[in-house]
Amino acid sequence: MRAARLIKMVLLLQSRPSMTAAELAAELEVSERTVTRDALALSEAGVPVYADRGRAGGYRLVGGYRTRLTGLERGEAEALFLSGLPGALRDMGLADAASSARLKVSAALLPSLRDAPVSAARRFHLDAPGWYQEPETPELLAPIAEAVWDDLMVRARYRRGDTEVERELAPYGLVLKAGVWYVCARAGSSFRTYRVDRFTAVAVGGERFVREEDFDLSAFWEERAAEFARSILRAEVVVRLTDAGARRLPYVTDRAAAEEALAAGVSGDAADGVAAGGEGYVTVTLPVESEEVAFSQLFGLGPEAEVLAPASLRERFAEAARRTAALYR
Repeated sequence: MRAARLIKMVLLLQSRPSMTAAELAAELEVSERTVTRDALALSEAGVPVYADRGRAGGYRLVGGYRTRLTGLERGEAEALFLSGLPGALRDMGLADAASSARLKVSAALLPSLRDAPVSAARRFHLDAPGWYQEPETPELLAPIAEAVWDDLMVRARYRRGDTEVERELAPYGLVLKAGVWYVCARAGSSFRTYRVDRFTAVAVGGERFVREEDFDLSAFWEERAAEFARSILRAEVVVRLTDAGARRLPYVTDRAAAEEALAAGVSGDAADGVAAGGEGYVTVTLPVESEEVAFSQLFGLGPEAEVLAPASLRERFAEAARRTAALYR
């Protein structure tokens, strides 16, 4: 415990020109008296810790006592400190390790690059969860992250609909998508994706699995995400859109499906459609998850969209329009 604290104290002093006893005490979570004793212990061990007396005094290292990463350029150093997601690391139980790593790198940087962490933090911040939702950390995320990190097999129970299934998995990687955690794992001879919050039990064993060297987590996720997006679009609707409606369509429904539909759409004249103010229109065949979902998505376009088919969905929009008009009569 004390050895780790002494190492951290040295790294802190390497990363800054000088630190007061109060600053060191806060960083190390000890008393200022303990800082004084630790500084004395380091000095006796041959680490050149020097104490400046007085109100503006503090502790510093003398004699160039530091290890330097001389190969890093400023852009590389700043990019290094963009690679971590503080919230995600905390959820996986890796926050302490990440903090220690950043401290070690900061301490090893050349003085001219010492402000790289601050420079990056001032300019970029990643907020992974989506709007209007309170992200929850899955209860079993930490043990799954441990298994991913150490290439350990897990035996897990997974909630699928109203039933639970048991699987033996080789967890290759974790993905955080819009505040939701997924694990990409090999089950038998195939790779699958599981939502972490649907695991009801996870037992991490001592058996290690051998990773397939050509497995690319990023490429795998991109492919599966595209497959999933396509798989849920099981119905089609025909919609006539004004120019404004066409511009807004990708923001209210699946973006890829909307862009493909617009690219294949048939343009027309305003006189033949719902468009007003001299605008033209485009008629598209749009893949959707269901009529229910299509209604909730396209209703937000208001008069910028006219559903032409299927007839049941068109009638639903007509009824909604009548009710809306009655409210504002």
